[in-house]
Amino acid sequence: MKVIVTGASGVLGTAVYDAFARADAGHTVIGLANSRSGGIHNLSRLDLLNSDDVSTFIRDTKPNWVIHCAAERKPDVAEKDPEGTRKLNVDVPTHLATLAKEFGFTLIFVSTDYVFDGTSPPYVPSAQPNPVNHYGITKRDAELGVLGVEGARVVVLRIPILYGPAPSNADSAINILLDVVKDQSGKHYTMDHYQTRFPTNVLDIASFLVRLAERPKSALLPPVIHYSAEEPFTKYEICLIFARILGLSHAHITPDAGPPPPGSTPRPHNTQLYLGETEALGVEGGLGTSGFEEWWVDYLRSK
Repeated sequence: MKVIVTGASGVLGTAVYDAFARADAGHTVIGLANSRSGGIHNLSRLDLLNSDDVSTFIRDTKPNWVIHCAAERKPDVAEKDPEGTRKLNVDVPTHLATLAKEFGFTLIFVSTDYVFDGTSPPYVPSAQPNPVNHYGITKRDAELGVLGVEGARVVVLRIPILYGPAPSNADSAINILLDVVKDQSGKHYTMDHYQTRFPTNVLDIASFLVRLAERPKSALLPPVIHYSAEEPFTKYEICLIFARILGLSHAHITPDAGPPPPGSTPRPHNTQLYLGETEALGVEGGLGTSGFEEWWVDYLRSK
């Protein structure tokens, strides 16, 4: 199978690219990036905002699957640049869905738990989205856009906050907490203890996508799939775990159990994704999610 991965230089995109490249089925994988093309994976440079170039690339490569990981994923950036975020997060995937219809490939659109308002978890795939910030709004609108292209084979894959191998800890909102814990310089940090998050390993998502792709062609995919680990944490609780693993003090980190203050980017309280329908798909190996602390112990020990 020929697979295109957009955003293949990012934390999730890299994991997805590697998983398909290493799969026993012998997939042909093409990774796309814009600002960080080339590198060890020899990624192809393509500006996804240039719809003509994207159309030509798709026509020439003739993929079976396009896994669209590229996005503006930072809520604070989305609030500051709503127009640029909308172009990347809404216009690009909607255009890919029209190409999916034209050229007959399957589009896997990576979305987010932030399409929900966090007031009534867990959320089933058919739950009504009600995002509370601009990032979530763009992802909700993109879901409507891609699923609204009649005749296109599209799957919306909703996932939560991510962690895993990354070139820089700053590339992940979870990995960066390692730097907070390691900073024993005397600087003080106030850490969110309000939002309940379900951090999910990018390696697990990538493995699941490979196994999903290798199901029989007769096994139809639903329009929306949820994938998530099931362990709940606040960011403060994650800092405590990292401090325990690293054997460092966390006295410089103070929990903040209040909601986001007025004037800051709104964030939902608890957007837990219901996974029963995903488990019912019968994908070989199941969800296959990692234990959070166990994975970090092994990963940090190996570095």
